[in-house]
Amino acid sequence: MKIGIDLGGTKTEIAAFDAAGTELLRRREPTPTGDYAATLALIAKLVNGAERELGATATIGIGTPGALSPSKGLMRNSNSTCLNRQPLKIDLQRMLGREVRLANDANCFALSEATDGAAAGAASVFGVIIGTGVGGGIVINGRVIDGPNAIAGEWGHNPLPWPEDDERPGAACYCGKRGCIETFLSGPGLVRDYAQHAQPHGTSISAEEIVTRSADETLAAQTLGRYESRLARALASVINVIDPEVIVLGGGLSNIGRLYKNIPALWGNWVFSDVVRTRLARNAHGDSSGVRGAAWLWSE
Repeated sequence: MKIGIDLGGTKTEIAAFDAAGTELLRRREPTPTGDYAATLALIAKLVNGAERELGATATIGIGTPGALSPSKGLMRNSNSTCLNRQPLKIDLQRMLGREVRLANDANCFALSEATDGAAAGAASVFGVIIGTGVGGGIVINGRVIDGPNAIAGEWGHNPLPWPEDDERPGAACYCGKRGCIETFLSGPGLVRDYAQHAQPHGTSISAEEIVTRSADETLAAQTLGRYESRLARALASVINVIDPEVIVLGGGLSNIGRLYKNIPALWGNWVFSDVVRTRLARNAHGDSSGVRGAAWLWSE
């Protein structure tokens, strides 16, 4: 039996699967806000409860915001800041009494979709998270690529490529830089762009409302048009480096249906090739991909 855990900023989800990938159990609870000790206790409670209910001991994989530092073994780069500088893997292994495998949540998403999702059968996959933040993961021949610095796929903290004059220097990012891809392509980035162009200035509506209004409101339609240009440029830069067979979108903004037609129609303007055969795909497993990919860390 395999257990996957998706440790998110607002919710923590656990799911158990048998060897064939059949889901046996799923639970979801709110993540304790800003409380590292309570987060550890919640994970232990979920694992112990699942194993007790199913009468079996499982392997455990966990998808986390941020990643472990290869040099110190401490969490870093997490927007759930209570995890940063904490020995999460060591603490969990001590509490649960066995080896635990951890990976960035975007890596887990990419692994899930490459294993039995929208990119099943593809030799090279780039998994994209566009939601509250922006993340990415690379899977080659069914294996997550971490890199020597454990940052492979972290495209969200590169600068927006081929920026236009009004996109410089860009908004401040929590990482300490300005103009990161995340500040443009995240849900908050989309909301900010609408507010900057609204009259009166600063009028704010949700990302979902922007999408809804885009059918008959000029400002919302222009906002989505700018978003698509930025996403196409950002993904073109990924194609120029990795040249993946499939790019799979996940996160809340992946539900914008027009992206799957409009982005491939645009990205050829920046891809260094006369033809672009990369396929852009909507995720197959929705918000379950993270927890599924965490479980599959034991199947790589």
